Amino acid sequence: QVQLVESGGGLVQPGGSLRLACAASGSIASFNTMTWYRQAPGKQREWVAVITKGGNTHYVDSVKGRFTISKNNAKNTAYLQMNSLKPEDTAVYLCKAHLGPFSDVWGQGTQVTVSS
Repeated sequence: QVQLVESGGGLVQPGGSLRLACAASGSIASFNTMTWYRQAPGKQREWVAVITKGGNTHYVDSVKGRFTISKNNAKNTAYLQMNSLKPEDTAVYLCKAHLGPFSDVWGQGTQVTVSS
């Protein structure tokens, strides 16, 4: 059973940066995709960024140019580098591994708060 553990969240001022990590208990090289989502209080969960097995990346428009998703297969870890953070980026950030058809694994999430 694959497990995911997110880390790296915290409180940061507007304009600041954070790097989130999503550590997997299995080999992420075999995962079809790894995706970062976020959920703010009272809002629906939102897809943020995805990286494919081959390393292709895609982002929601609101984070393009500010966030970068990456992965290190040797460390079985995916990352989300977040720069130029805004208050509206405040949310719980979760990662999801898509292992195959009808096979998704979620982490527990890490809180990101952007506030002065």
